[in-house]
Amino acid sequence: MANVNIDRDTLRELADQGNETALDRLADLADAAGDLEELSELLDEGSMHAGFLLTRRAAASGDARELQRICDAGYDEAGRELDRLLKAPADS
Repeated sequence: MANVNIDRDTLRELADQGNETALDRLADLADAAGDLEELSELLDEGSMHAGFLLTRRAAASGDARELQRICDAGYDEAGRELDRLLKAPADS
């Protein structure tokens, strides 16, 4: 199979038509570029993959507020990560 690079505009069109794979691909591109604003927008559009990527970043940095925001936006795993973070023993 050939390596295919589909442009962002095409991916956006497909995502706007309900194609979740295109939405996931946009999330991957935003994550690779470090574009947290676009990832957040994709989460707001319903991309659970964007929620996963944002949660991974927020959990790694220990950002409780961001985990709560992601959970509130509909990605439940962020709530579980937040609970884990809050229940972790405090550093001495």
